[in-house]
Amino acid sequence: MDKPFAITLEIGTSRMNKTGSWRTERPVYRDLLPPCNQACPTGQNIQQWLYDAEDGGYEHAWRQIMADNPFPAVMGRVCYRPCETACNRGQLDEAVGINSVERFLGDEAIRQGWKPAEPAAATGKRVLVVGSGPAGLSAAYHLRLLGHAVTIFESAAAPGGMMRYGIPRYRLDRHALDAELQRILDLGVTLELNHRVTDLEAELREFDAVFLGAGAGIGKRAYLPAGDSSRVLDAVGVLHDMEGSERPELGRRVVVYGGGNTAMDAARTARRLGATDAVVVYRRTRERMPAHESEVSGAEAEGVTMKWLSTIAEAGDGTITVEKMRLDEKGYPQPTGEFEELAADSVVLALGQEADLSVLEGAAGVRAEDGVVEVGADLMTGRPGVFAGGDLIAGERTATTAIGHGKKAARAIDAWLRGSRYEPGPKHPVAQFGGLNTWYYSDAPATVRPQLDLARRTSTFDEIEHGLDESSALFEARRCLSCGNCFGCDNCFGVCPDNAVIKLDDGTYAIDYDYCKGCGICVAECPCGAIEMVPEES
Repeated sequence: MDKPFAITLEIGTSRMNKTGSWRTERPVYRDLLPPCNQACPTGQNIQQWLYDAEDGGYEHAWRQIMADNPFPAVMGRVCYRPCETACNRGQLDEAVGINSVERFLGDEAIRQGWKPAEPAAATGKRVLVVGSGPAGLSAAYHLRLLGHAVTIFESAAAPGGMMRYGIPRYRLDRHALDAELQRILDLGVTLELNHRVTDLEAELREFDAVFLGAGAGIGKRAYLPAGDSSRVLDAVGVLHDMEGSERPELGRRVVVYGGGNTAMDAARTARRLGATDAVVVYRRTRERMPAHESEVSGAEAEGVTMKWLSTIAEAGDGTITVEKMRLDEKGYPQPTGEFEELAADSVVLALGQEADLSVLEGAAGVRAEDGVVEVGADLMTGRPGVFAGGDLIAGERTATTAIGHGKKAARAIDAWLRGSRYEPGPKHPVAQFGGLNTWYYSDAPATVRPQLDLARRTSTFDEIEHGLDESSALFEARRCLSCGNCFGCDNCFGVCPDNAVIKLDDGTYAIDYDYCKGCGICVAECPCGAIEMVPEES
């Protein structure tokens, strides 16, 4: 006669009772795509480098950033932070200060003199990069790391493109820009300044591939009735001349015409050049202004006046005539016939920017339409071996986007030179806020970066926003919720009633399905939503 089931168990254990046979669902560890990673135009693994920084592994965290973005100190100052807009923590209290931590790591790397990885073995291939802005420098950096010989042709007297000639010093310290730029050149990238490409076909005979990364450095013009003595300039030219030996003279009363970030930069620069009255004239409302809110509020704090629903009808000698506008039912501004006169020593046009497409002249197969170059998904133009990115192609015109284009193009160029095609891997589903168990996270308001005193801002071009100190940067990194990815909190290991969760030597976890009943407690108690229940395999 068989023994009763109960006495078949070993003394002091229930290992004979494989309760996993009761299960209809099983828990499975998963890796999801954090929303910050998804939103980053440079494709950074943000969650990973925040995790590295949490334990003080600053150099390792910096190297993780450098795998995608060679400008952490620069982007830590000028990026408009789409990662923070997407951050799930923003629905709990405040978004993680990702950009603040990036700047801290970038500045720390400059201070410590950290160097990027050595380039791979030489491939024997030569690549030309046209333009030393964020797109061109990013492409050059990644191509050099892949082992290719890279030469940059830059038409200006100094490298950096719109980072140098379009972003004022009060937003971007030139020491940080120069340090990160020099680090790329130290990898063995050749830079030729004052070299304008006028015959792309001739250059193609000397190189195996070309990346076109020229920025949008030409200010758009508009017909503006103006008298002979009126002074009308363009914002791009004003910002460019700030890097010269002589600063532009704008006068005491300056009107800036436009509503983008460049308009804000021009108006704030005018205040620093001594303008007592800096007025931005924009034909729509604040809500429809393309400038980022932080730029608009910063300008207002510095005494810049905003004149909404207005357009410049005429510029005269020391005055301008402004016509009031109204928005129709479709949101388009319409004239009202009401006019107002404003005092103005100069008018600065900030109506958008265009890329210089003269580099394309005579290049067979490279086509442009509506001011942008046509490219495929791999950023290659209609001419094999010629790629383009940054302001030259359709898309958002920011430094961060351009850096992402440079990385993407470098990978595509590398594959093309090797006779293949670059195919990005599949992406995990995005970790949603609803999948987190947020009761495990304590309230931790974001750390605010210190700023230059308001009273001193318009008298100097010193940086307005300062970086975080080490303790604040650590605190900010530790606010990350690790959305959708295990961070080793041991919750699942501690709460499993069947001891079915096994902690492995590398700090990860496995589930012994012989004893897991599928109760789902581990899923309910996982803070970051890194475990899910799936139907049991039949």
